[in-house]
Amino acid sequence: MDSIETSINAFYDALTEPATKEVEGLLTAALAEGWRSYASSDDPGKTREAFIAQVGGFGRAFTSLEWSVQEVIRTDSKVVVRSRVTGVPAGEFMGAPHAGGSFTIMTIDIHTIEGGELVKAHHVEDWMSAVAQLRAGATA
Repeated sequence: MDSIETSINAFYDALTEPATKEVEGLLTAALAEGWRSYASSDDPGKTREAFIAQVGGFGRAFTSLEWSVQEVIRTDSKVVVRSRVTGVPAGEFMGAPHAGGSFTIMTIDIHTIEGGELVKAHHVEDWMSAVAQLRAGATA
C-alpha cells in the first residue's frame, strides 16, 4: 500500500463513526497542510482545519454514520472515489424531522495529488436524497 492509498483509507475511516475516532490525527496525517475542500464551482474552499472541525461535528450530528467506498479510479494526479453514505441523524437534519430513520446516499470525491500528497478535493454529496428519505420515514 502506498502513501496515497493510506491517505485515502484514513480519509474515509475518519468519516465513518467519527465520534469513535481520533479524527484530527487521521485527517492531519492524510491531508497536506494546505489542503482545501471545494463543494461547488464558486466555493472558496474549506481548509484542512475547518474540515477536521466539520467531521468532528458529524460525530454529534449522527448516531450512526458510515462512509463506504464503492469504487476508486486513480491516475498519477487524481483519485476519484464513489462512496455510499448511510446514517441516522441524532436530531432534526436539514429541516427533516427526527424520527429515528436512516438514509443512504451516494457521494463522489475527486482528490488531487501533488508531490505524493492529497492537496485538494472537489466533492458532491446527495444530501437532498437523505432529507427526502428521512421525511418519508417520518410520515410512514
